[in-house]
Amino acid sequence: MRAAVEMAESGDTLRIKKGLYREHEIKIINKSLVIIGEDFPVIDAEMKGTAFIIKADTFSIEGLHIKNIGTSHTSDQAAILVSRSNNFRIENNRLTNIFFGILLEKSSAGKIVGNRIRSKARSQANSGNGIHIWHSKDITVEGNDIKGVRDGIYLEFANNCRISGNICKENLRYGLHFMFSDHNKYIANDFENNGAGVAVMYSKFIEMTGNRFRKNWGSASYGLLLKEIADATLNQNYFEDNTIAISADNTNRIIYKQNDFISNGYAVRIRGACYKNVFTQNNFLANSFDVSYTGNLNENEFRGNFWSEYTGYDLDKNGIGDVPFRPVKLFSYLVNTTPEAIILLRSTFIGLLDFSEKVSPIFTPAELADPKPKMQKIKW
Repeated sequence: MRAAVEMAESGDTLRIKKGLYREHEIKIINKSLVIIGEDFPVIDAEMKGTAFIIKADTFSIEGLHIKNIGTSHTSDQAAILVSRSNNFRIENNRLTNIFFGILLEKSSAGKIVGNRIRSKARSQANSGNGIHIWHSKDITVEGNDIKGVRDGIYLEFANNCRISGNICKENLRYGLHFMFSDHNKYIANDFENNGAGVAVMYSKFIEMTGNRFRKNWGSASYGLLLKEIADATLNQNYFEDNTIAISADNTNRIIYKQNDFISNGYAVRIRGACYKNVFTQNNFLANSFDVSYTGNLNENEFRGNFWSEYTGYDLDKNGIGDVPFRPVKLFSYLVNTTPEAIILLRSTFIGLLDFSEKVSPIFTPAELADPKPKMQKIKW
């Protein structure tokens, strides 16, 4: 196959017949090629290094099965390595037993669509990411299925990207992990049973809509970890069976609207320096703790949410509770300071403590309340 690539001229289309090709470091340099595999021909790198190294504009790779990428502590070996390229498409490939799957650096206007990525990551030091995007922009990552790598999708210094319709399950660390990446959209992705959930850090102007965060359990696991995030929207996302659905640390001007929080340990855990965030029209259903707060001052707004633990009344039948709901329990404050106290979660005594704190707040923010709680689950 390497010989065919070397002989090809820019603008050519190469059709690869079904079969086994034991090759690695197939280089496409300054050639606009279209490579199409017929019935998924196998490119076996034999654990010797990167399979494809591409530095070219307007190329396409489709329908290949690339496997056995070598592990390295000194270089980022990948099934497909793309560097300083523009206007490209990587579509409908199968990548198995990889270190990094698809690795982009300093590239733009690319589409990574419909790829299936599988590996067997056992430690962070000896594994790479499924799709890794670094110092790039205007990248579309859509409809990929990623399992068994370190981070399913990783972005760093990647702006104006759209990540949609991907499935990231059972990855060693994060289903999605991005840092220093602004003006990105994350739409309708599934993140399930990943080691530490999803991490969003040091970024701004983020839109997360219609994503599912499920079954991310563990002492250091989250559905979604937000750290140093500003000017973002989380809309119509679904959080179910996570240790902590959302953990927010130093987040500002975030709008949480029409999200479902169902059967999580903590639905929302707000740590320090979180200001001017708005929670509205969300459903909080059967969580152990709906809201956990560090400190007793509140700079955020909760309004018009549905809380399954709300026991107030609606005398005028307008669908809005006549008395405010205070979602922060005293017990959540105690668990934050003494985690071992969690064994008392269902005790009658704890119920009495929570009730007394609602009547006369001392340890929890007195002004943190939803003044207009919904009486029925919100449909959206």
